Amino acid sequence: MSEPIRVFLVDDQQMVRAGFRMLVESQDDMVVVGEAGDGGEALALLAVTASDVVLMDVRMPRMDGVEATSRLLATPDPPRVIVLTTFDLDEYAFAAIRAGASAFLLKDATPPDLLGAIRSVVAGDAVVAPSTTRRLLDHFAALPDPVSVASDPRLDVLTERELEVLTLIARGRTNPEIAADLVVAETTVKTHVGRLLAKTGSRDRVQLVVLAYESGLASS
Repeated sequence: MSEPIRVFLVDDQQMVRAGFRMLVESQDDMVVVGEAGDGGEALALLAVTASDVVLMDVRMPRMDGVEATSRLLATPDPPRVIVLTTFDLDEYAFAAIRAGASAFLLKDATPPDLLGAIRSVVAGDAVVAPSTTRRLLDHFAALPDPVSVASDPRLDVLTERELEVLTLIARGRTNPEIAADLVVAETTVKTHVGRLLAKTGSRDRVQLVVLAYESGLASS
């Protein structure tokens, strides 16, 4: 049997943490390894606590979840971060994803959705609440004067086909849809996605979307 997914809880409300703890520990493949009431406490404890996934609240005293996420992901071999909030606001989703979060979900997400998100980010996938995804992409599209593609060094090492795949990812296309668009096998698309992640240093698919929009590739 594989080792359980180690989950760390960060929320300034003790009752919220208790609810998440009960949910996580009801699963055979998960265990809660610690909890904190604000971002600063979380960073201190995570420095000495091995974890795979952090459930991170956004609004907290002393240090909010976006700042804590940014600092945490700057450390060696950091855990994945799922940002949870009661506020379905673009700026929080944008800031959390820019900070490196692998997932953004509302606190009213169903238990299966939350548990599925934990398993997905451990597997290397990214999860964004469906209600946020469209507005998030619209937010990127509305950014003024994106960097030109030619001037972005992160794209210099990509082949023409990899740039095509990256553009389609930014438009929200799934692997099967990209395969159909390019008339290639889905396994070929998966290979291209893997190379994109490695070459650009992106953690997951959401980070690729950020790259495509920041560089201006998605609007070119």
